[in-house]
Amino acid sequence: MTTTRLPRKATVLLAGLVLAALAGCGSADKEPAEALGSAAAAARQPVKAVPAVPPGLAGMPPLLDPNDVYAADRPNRLSPVVKDFPSRVYVPNTTSNTVSVIDPATYKVIDTIPVGIQPQHVVPSWDMKTLWVNNNRGHTLTPINPATGQAGEPVEVHDPYNLYFTPNGKYAVVMASMDRELVFRDAHTMNRVKTVPVSCFGVNHADFSADGRYFIVSCEFSGELLKVDTERMEVVAQQKLPFEGAMPQDVKISPDGKTFYVADMMAHGMWVLSGDKFDVPKLLPTGKGTHGLYVSRDSREMYISNRGEGSISVFDFRQNKLTKKWQLPDGGSPDMGGVSADGKVLWLSGRYNSEVYAIDTVTGRQLAKIPVGGGPHGLAVYPQPGRYSLGHTGIFR
Repeated sequence: MTTTRLPRKATVLLAGLVLAALAGCGSADKEPAEALGSAAAAARQPVKAVPAVPPGLAGMPPLLDPNDVYAADRPNRLSPVVKDFPSRVYVPNTTSNTVSVIDPATYKVIDTIPVGIQPQHVVPSWDMKTLWVNNNRGHTLTPINPATGQAGEPVEVHDPYNLYFTPNGKYAVVMASMDRELVFRDAHTMNRVKTVPVSCFGVNHADFSADGRYFIVSCEFSGELLKVDTERMEVVAQQKLPFEGAMPQDVKISPDGKTFYVADMMAHGMWVLSGDKFDVPKLLPTGKGTHGLYVSRDSREMYISNRGEGSISVFDFRQNKLTKKWQLPDGGSPDMGGVSADGKVLWLSGRYNSEVYAIDTVTGRQLAKIPVGGGPHGLAVYPQPGRYSLGHTGIFR
């Protein structure tokens, strides 16, 4: 290649033109040399990278606090959607095929609603306007209007053991335990969108990552965990729990979104693992028959029901350890439930005792023991604080 050299006079003239141009681009009060220095300094500034992947699941409302997924769940912070609903506790009775309705102000059953066969959980819809009763063996969902307490026409859904909603409100996720499927359905019509067969047995409980991009599912009868990509609606990882005869139950994420906890009724504790890494979990013993996991309204503690010994363990997130254990005075079988809107009462079903327990969240004292139907299971305290529901008996963000 031939290089052409400019005459010396032309070179000087060109340099002058460049300096003049730089002066024109700078502010009116800057000398050409200053403008040149400013341009050089700007060139040295690092360019902020634009993330190639959005920070969360498309369409998911952003967290109120990136360091606390439960920031929207503070005491009595009720959404305009639910603020006028009467405060009630809805108890599905699996062997009575009914839902008992308790007035928490009086600790009395004020209504009994006939539903389908073997109701397992009462689940708030994503938009929080409907309570869905999961009639597992009746293969239907019974809608209850929480404003009136009236049940509507059942919707046909096969094997609805449990029910969740994707954080963007797009899909309902049916835990079809006996069918060995995760069934993604339209969150409003319940029309089937995609069926995901699974190789484990007894899919039952789940919780979503802070960014909503995946969720962790427990498989009760084969002692396994699944990691599911929310957007792709696919199982992306699977692991066997390191305990012979493990029976994982409830799943809950830590307030900072870094850790998942999985209750295990046969390992008598909860498994602790990183959801992102999906690493081998470690077992934290809590009590016999560990079953349900419920976060306090201030995001500081988690209440753990130990169904096999009639107790509730309290885990402190900041201290990363168990700090208390409350024993029910007459024993019992504390199972699933939720925390009152003001955060003062933990409500749990007594699965094998046909009763419901109301427990003071400060002292651990049993406030009431209320007779209900046979086999009470996934009761829902409603309404609760939060902007939208992820399902189960009430996981709110």
